[in-house]
Amino acid sequence: MKSIQVFLLIAGIMMGTVSYAQLKYPATKKTDVVDNYFGTKVADPYRWLEDDNSEETKEWVKLQNEVTDNYLANIPFREDIKKRFSELYNYPKYSSPFKGGDNYFYFKNDGLQNQSVLYTQKTLDSEAEVFLDPNKLSSDGTVSLSALAFSKDGKYFAYGTATGGSDWNEFFVMEVASKKKLNDHLKWIKFSGISWKDNGFYYHRFPEPEKGAELSKANQYGQVFYHKLGTSQSEDVLVYEDKNNPKRYFGVSTTEDERFLVISFSEGTNNNGLLVKDLSKTNSDFITIVDNLDNNYNVVDNINEKLLILTDYKAPNYRLILVDPQNPKEKDWVELIPEKDNVLQNINIIGEKMIVNYLKDASSHVYLYELNGKLVEEIKLPTVGSVGGFSGKRDENVAFYSFTSFTYPSAIFKFETDTRKSTLFRRPELNFDFENYETKQVFYPSKDGTKIPMFIVHKKGLKFDGNNPVYLYGYGGFNVSLTPSFSAGRLILLENGVVFAMANLRGGGEYGEAWHEAGTKLKKQNVFDDFIYAAEYLVKQGYTSSKKIAIAGGSNGGLLVGAVANQRPDLFKVALPAVGVMDMLRFHKFTIGYAWVSDYGSSENEEEFKYLYGYSPIHNIKNGVEYPATLVTTADHDDRVVPAHSFKYIATLQENHKGANPVLIRIETKAGHGAGKPTSKIIDEVGDVYSFIFTNLGIKPSYK
Repeated sequence: MKSIQVFLLIAGIMMGTVSYAQLKYPATKKTDVVDNYFGTKVADPYRWLEDDNSEETKEWVKLQNEVTDNYLANIPFREDIKKRFSELYNYPKYSSPFKGGDNYFYFKNDGLQNQSVLYTQKTLDSEAEVFLDPNKLSSDGTVSLSALAFSKDGKYFAYGTATGGSDWNEFFVMEVASKKKLNDHLKWIKFSGISWKDNGFYYHRFPEPEKGAELSKANQYGQVFYHKLGTSQSEDVLVYEDKNNPKRYFGVSTTEDERFLVISFSEGTNNNGLLVKDLSKTNSDFITIVDNLDNNYNVVDNINEKLLILTDYKAPNYRLILVDPQNPKEKDWVELIPEKDNVLQNINIIGEKMIVNYLKDASSHVYLYELNGKLVEEIKLPTVGSVGGFSGKRDENVAFYSFTSFTYPSAIFKFETDTRKSTLFRRPELNFDFENYETKQVFYPSKDGTKIPMFIVHKKGLKFDGNNPVYLYGYGGFNVSLTPSFSAGRLILLENGVVFAMANLRGGGEYGEAWHEAGTKLKKQNVFDDFIYAAEYLVKQGYTSSKKIAIAGGSNGGLLVGAVANQRPDLFKVALPAVGVMDMLRFHKFTIGYAWVSDYGSSENEEEFKYLYGYSPIHNIKNGVEYPATLVTTADHDDRVVPAHSFKYIATLQENHKGANPVLIRIETKAGHGAGKPTSKIIDEVGDVYSFIFTNLGIKPSYK
C-alpha cells in the first residue's frame, strides 16, 4: 500500500478545527507494456485494468472503493447533504404530454421514485392511470426505459429497456387497450429508435458480441431490420447493411405518415449521409440523397412527396431545404428557411405549422412558421432559458413544450398553433427561495482573443472579494450545446454560497458548426484554453481565487477536467472528472469509441497522434506535482466510455501525485454512462461528490 499524508475535515469541523488522518492508496501493479507510435515508444503499465472481467481488476476496484468509502465516511456532513438533496429532489416531476393514438401519455415521478412512471389519460381533464411502471422491472430501479413509440393507430406500444445503465437495449411490445405484454422480444439493440410502419417497426442493432465482451468490444457491422408483430427476432427482415464499411452505423426513421423510410449513415458523431425509400410504392429501391460524410442532414418530415431536411451544408448555422427524392440533386433543392445569424437547432411540424427552435447566445428562441417557410411570429418564453422538444401531431392544433433555466424548475406549457396562444400547463412547487439568486451571462476573452460566453449563478449581494467558492462546469465537444437548465442538486451549492459557472466552450454547438469545428482534432487545445481562461476571468473579476475553484465535467467533459488539471494544477483546488475519456491513444478501440475520431482524431494518424499524446490526461501526469484534490467517478456498466479510462487515469495519478490533496475514484455498480440511473444512486453520488467538494474547499455547509 502506498501512503500519503492528507488533512481530513472530520468531526472537528463543526467546531472549526481540523483533524489529521492518513490516507493509503492500493498498490497498483505495473507491467512492461509498451506501444510504438511512429517511432515514439509509449508505456502503458496499467493496460491490465482494461480487462474489467478479470478477478485482479475486480479486486483492485474493491480496494479503491474501500479507500474512497473510508475517506467519505469521515466527512461529518455527508449524510446531511444526502438528506438535504433528498428534500430538494422530492417534488413531482412531469414530462410534456404526448399522444399515442387517441390517448394522452406523460411521465411522472412522485419525487424520489427510482424511475419515472408512464401514465395515460383519455383527455387532458380525465383521470390518469398508470400505463407502465419501470420501477417494477427490477427490485433496485436499475432497469430503465429507453426508446418508445406507439403504432400509428395507437393499438400497440413498443418500448426499450436498458439494464444497469448499459447502452444495450432490449425491445418489447404491449397491447395498449389491455396493457398486455406480447411475446415480442428483441435483443442486442443499440443507438436505435423505434420507427413504426403498419404492423411492425424498423430498428438498428449490432451482431451479438461474444460472452464477456458485451461492455467493451467495438460495435461494428450495424444493421437495420424490420420486425413484424407476433414473430420472433430470428424472422426479422434485414433492410439495410454495409459490409464494406464495418464502422458505419445507421439511424432509421419513418415520416409521420409512414410513407418514407429514412436511413442516415455515419462513422462518427457528426456528419452523415442519407438514403430514402418510398414505402408507398411496392418494391421501391433506396434513393441516395447524400452519399458523403461531409455535412449534417436531418429529415424533419415530408410534405407530400418531398422531404424537409435540416442541414449545415453551405450553412454552418443550418438552414431548411425541401428535397424531391425523385430529383435529389443539389440544383433541384428548394431553400425554405435560409441560414441566419443564430443556430437553427430543430423543427417540429404541429397543426400544419413549423415550430422552429433557434439558439442565440446559448439560450432558446422559438418561432412559428408556415410550411412554405414564411415567418408567423416569435413564441415568447418566460425568461432566458432552454426549451424542451415540442410534442404534438400534424393534424392537431395543440402542442406541449417544457421550459427551464438555472433557477426555473422545468415547467410544461401548452401552445395552440391556431390561436398562437401559450399558457402554463404544469409547474412544480419547490420549497426554495429562488428570488434570492441571480443569473448573468458574461463574455470573456480566451487565449486567442475569442469571446466565450459564460453563465454565472449566485446569491444576490455577492461580495467580489475573491473568497467565494466556485463550481465551474464545461463540456466543449461533439457539437453539444450547454444551455440553461435546472438541477435540484445545484441548489445545495447555491445556498451554501458557491458560485455556479458554466462556460460555453468551443467544440460545442452554441454557435453552429464553425464553433464546433474550432474545438476539434488539432484545435482541441482551444477548448482547454477556453476553460482555463474562464477560471482566470472569475479570479480577475473578484469572484474567487485558485484555492476556491472546483471544476467538473462528464464524458468529454471528464477529458476536459483531466487535461486542464494537468496543464494548470495551480489554478484549481478540486477536480471532478466523471466517466471521462482519459486515454486518448486507445479510446477508439472500445465499443463505439471509433465514432469519436471525427472529433478527436486518431493515434493511428501520425500528426494526430502527436497532438493527442500532447494532452491525453493519462499521458501528461507529471511525477512530483501537487494536483488538485480529485474525485474520479465512473461505473462498472459504462459501455460508452469504458471504465478502464478512469481506472488507468487514477492509478497513474496516485502513483505520481505529491502533496496533501486526496486523489480518489468512486466506482458505481450496476450503473453506466448516466442515462437511466435510479434516483437512489443519484442521491448517493451527489451526496458523495458534494461532500468531497465542501471538504476540500473548506466549506461548512448549512441548510435553509
